[in-house]
Amino acid sequence: MMRRLIAAVLLVLMSAPALASVRIKDITFPRGVRDYQLLGYGLVVGLQGTGDTLRNAPFTEQSVSSMLDRLGVNVRNSALRTRNLAAVMVTAALPPFVGFGSTIDVTVSAMGDSTSLMGGTLLLTSLTGIDGNVYAIAQGPIAVSGFAVGGQNETLTHGVATVGRVPNGATIERDAPRPSGDNGALVLELRNPDFETAVRIADAINRYTQGKYRQRLARERDERSVALTATRGGATRLLAEIGELRVEPSTPARVVIDERTGTVVIGQDVKISPVALTHGGLTVRINETPEVSQPAPFSNGRTTVTTQTRITATEEVGGVATLEGPTLRTLVRGLNQIGLKPTGIISILQAIKTAGALQADLVIQ
Repeated sequence: MMRRLIAAVLLVLMSAPALASVRIKDITFPRGVRDYQLLGYGLVVGLQGTGDTLRNAPFTEQSVSSMLDRLGVNVRNSALRTRNLAAVMVTAALPPFVGFGSTIDVTVSAMGDSTSLMGGTLLLTSLTGIDGNVYAIAQGPIAVSGFAVGGQNETLTHGVATVGRVPNGATIERDAPRPSGDNGALVLELRNPDFETAVRIADAINRYTQGKYRQRLARERDERSVALTATRGGATRLLAEIGELRVEPSTPARVVIDERTGTVVIGQDVKISPVALTHGGLTVRINETPEVSQPAPFSNGRTTVTTQTRITATEEVGGVATLEGPTLRTLVRGLNQIGLKPTGIISILQAIKTAGALQADLVIQ
């Protein structure tokens, strides 16, 4: 089943055109336009006995005491026994250009030994940036997709019940800091850096601006960025216009291997020089058979259990095959003819790279 699925995916990939044009805005982003990460510490209340054990999580007890002190309730010398609250870390990403009064989602994660945040409500929590300033205030009911229930002998868990989200739970109180930029220049960053792709983007933009503005506004700087000169209409209008232009990105020759899942992704331009290989495996099996040794009647012997060990070794017959891949289609066809499992393909690709016949970067995750 797994082999048929892999073959179907490879067939779809090979049937696609070698180069597909994409929009510039899908492969680039303006420099400085990014999310600003926020972090806060808060309390969740209203849990149904699934909160922190205060003796095991002393920071939760200290937080509850401090909060009640601010509300005029003195519990400093009291022994709290509640299990209906939990200490959490609150994280959020502040989008670029978001203004005062806007709302964003926040993620709530348990810190102590709470087993579930389902049904809880996040109390007023300040979210700060790396500079220590407060940029948002979060509060609201938590939505949890997972659950965890159990008894004395069995526990049922689905998803992660100790992490939840508060939709539109944070209100923006301060605008995110904006970088000063590169001397006021507008720069497009490539999501997949490549010299040829940067040149194609600059050429496509210049063809468009030469016809509309009678001037060339783009210049490739390096493999990661393309510099632009803003027009009188402003940077926003220019980015909107050139974002719909299409180019054909150049992809590097690369093979990505994930050994944990057995996934192999081979790029379009991967080439393999002619190489002969063989692949086989040695299997050693050890069988332990217990046997009972019974003494004769009226003897002084004792009944004992002995073990009979049997060891067998089998080795698969591996023929020598010639593998060569001037194109992706030929390479995949050759690997399929050998008839290997994903683990075998991974081992062969690693060995071919060591032999110097794989003309591509080998990335192992």
